[in-house]
Amino acid sequence: MLTTSPLAGQDFASALQFARTAIAGGYPVAQVFLYQDAVMAAAATIDLPTDEPNLSQQLADFCQAKQIPLLYCVTAAEKRGLVPATTGFISAGLAEFAIRLANTKLVQF
Repeated sequence: MLTTSPLAGQDFASALQFARTAIAGGYPVAQVFLYQDAVMAAAATIDLPTDEPNLSQQLADFCQAKQIPLLYCVTAAEKRGLVPATTGFISAGLAEFAIRLANTKLVQF
């Protein structure tokens, strides 16, 4: 679960590295859930300078390649006026996130 904006700090880079390492070590990653300001990663209008890595897109590409559901909290997105990207991100509520947590461990960034 990510809670901070992809444009602030190292949380997205750390989460991506954690997921890559977990999968390389044979551990499953059941889902990635974007909550609070992290939902900004799903915004269709992110326009970064060419010299900055697009961690949102890297995360979406990784999740798609590994068939990991990349969920974002629809309520948090609505509160922020987010227009979500059409591909790579799945809208979900906290209830769906909680149901998917059954028999898994939570790692928060």
